[in-house]
Amino acid sequence: MSAVALRAVTVALSLTMLAACAPPTRPFAPPPANPPAGMQYLYGSGEAAALSVQAFAMLASHATAMAKARPAQSVVLASGASLDQPRFVPCGNKPFAAVFDVDETVLLNIGYEYHDARSGKGYDEAAWDAWERTGAAAVSPVPGAVAALAHLREEGITVVFNTNRSAANAAATAQAVRAAGLGEAVHGQTLFLKGDDTLGSGKDGRRAVIAGRYCVIAMGGDQLGDFSDLFNAGQSVQARRAATQAPAMAALWGKGWFVLPNPVYGSGLKGGFDDVFPMNKRWALPADGEK
Repeated sequence: MSAVALRAVTVALSLTMLAACAPPTRPFAPPPANPPAGMQYLYGSGEAAALSVQAFAMLASHATAMAKARPAQSVVLASGASLDQPRFVPCGNKPFAAVFDVDETVLLNIGYEYHDARSGKGYDEAAWDAWERTGAAAVSPVPGAVAALAHLREEGITVVFNTNRSAANAAATAQAVRAAGLGEAVHGQTLFLKGDDTLGSGKDGRRAVIAGRYCVIAMGGDQLGDFSDLFNAGQSVQARRAATQAPAMAALWGKGWFVLPNPVYGSGLKGGFDDVFPMNKRWALPADGEK
């Protein structure tokens, strides 16, 4: 065999070996034909819109009544309180406020969720940061939010936003709130963000600051952490669900604490079969011949 032919064989063998060691290529995945069911519901359905309008109408009515009654205590849990033995921050003569989460509570992230649904990649921190900075033109208000927030302000109740958007993007978040028709938000005054304290995504520290300035008579959110971080303190799926129905907490839903629907993401989307379906409530199709 000539030197040229030998060299050609060596190169061919080397290429074959490299190809064998290379990771397999992923087949191209076309975009999904439809958005996920949770997105269809939250961003497209009349049912979700009706639930949101209903929640905001109840919140505005309740807050108006509470402002006229001048309650002695707010709806923010005091430091050291527990879910089964709640205590609340006293109001004194502080001005009234209603506190809201932002994302999927007063503002729908339509543009980001479109990107998420089409890419199929799921949550990506870098993409979300880019959305916070640049997405104000592609947001929408949650149905019912614009009218409710305007009504609260007309009644002299300050609207405060407490969100886990980044403090580094405060100006862009205020722009998004404004673009959704939800009014003005001023960082450190009526807008509180992740990074304003050392508690990370926990909101109790920011809530305490707000409750120190205002008599908070209503709170709205789409996650239990929008009302108290105690709900996320390592509880099992079943214990967390039970905590919301215990008498002390059940008395607050619709009477100071108002939940907006969100089947798309968040702390509520957890649990295996054993968490979600109790053993004594399971059913199977009867075998042939059984009634």
